[in-house]
Amino acid sequence: MGELVSLDDIRAAQRRLAGVAARTSLHRVAPERLRGAGFAELPFALYIKAESEQPIGSFKLRGAYNRVAQLSEEELGRGVITYSSGNHAQGVAYAARALGAKAVIVMPENAPAVKIEATRALGAEIVLVGPASSERMAKALELAKAHGYTVVPPYDDPAIIAGQGTCGLEILEQLGEISGGVVVLSPVSGGGLLSGIATAIKLGAPGAAVQVWGAEPELAADAKESFDTKTLVEWTAAQTTRTMSDGLRTQSLGRLNFEHILRYVDGIVTVSEEEIVAAMRVMLAATGLVAEPSGAVTLAAALYHHAELPRCERLVAVLSGGNIEPGLRAELEAGAAAAEASKGGQVGV
Repeated sequence: MGELVSLDDIRAAQRRLAGVAARTSLHRVAPERLRGAGFAELPFALYIKAESEQPIGSFKLRGAYNRVAQLSEEELGRGVITYSSGNHAQGVAYAARALGAKAVIVMPENAPAVKIEATRALGAEIVLVGPASSERMAKALELAKAHGYTVVPPYDDPAIIAGQGTCGLEILEQLGEISGGVVVLSPVSGGGLLSGIATAIKLGAPGAAVQVWGAEPELAADAKESFDTKTLVEWTAAQTTRTMSDGLRTQSLGRLNFEHILRYVDGIVTVSEEEIVAAMRVMLAATGLVAEPSGAVTLAAALYHHAELPRCERLVAVLSGGNIEPGLRAELEAGAAAAEASKGGQVGV
């Protein structure tokens, strides 16, 4: 059992990230925009926490910078290494460049080209391996041992959790007074964002009527199985790589993340691939925000699975990232334009 991250840790991370990570917007989704996108009235006011507004297009900058900024000059001089399907890769590359360190990133060969190129553009050295998350972690550890790099884990690390938790502090600040019940939905893969947000919210607003839930694809539902059975399980790479949500293909929650999730998270809901695609289209049509598949799972849960969630007056769906392949973005924009023209072509809840 590791020592859990405290509220003081998260507040220290928030100070460390000032001027580096963006304080991203909490957008209220207008009901008329949802109706225009083909959806009937929802039983709550819907908000989107747009982490796509970060300099690297995802929340991962928070945890990565918080971890790298705490390294010694000697550690920075030896360089850092991580393993990631794309967004954490960019976070570490961005942080390393800002702090003057070399960055080596082990990525899967099936990572979106847009994420590989963005990471390379930030000055990182890319090492490609197979699709299994366990394979890229093993390669990173091998290279760290051989070259003396400091490993910056993608999620199973107190500094990473604390950094991601700053998103939760912002949500509390932006919501203001909590009344009538609030549900916050976070994507979950390795568990860094969900554990950080849940910890920040439950410790930052003790006793408030706020529940924090995770959302993940049905095809990569290892976190839900772990949460429901209270036993940390691991799915195979063949299972988790079936989902289009490349950022949520991690085969297991991190151990420290799992401890936080068991203590502070209220539930986990899963969504289908079809629901993810539909949510991406609705996100664009109703808000103008672009969500990558991993970032759209929360909206999919809000739209299609709210009957499985607690009743609430306000629901916050965290849009974790917007780093989408150009082809898929063009397809979504064409679909949104067609839906606007037809006014009512989408299926509502």
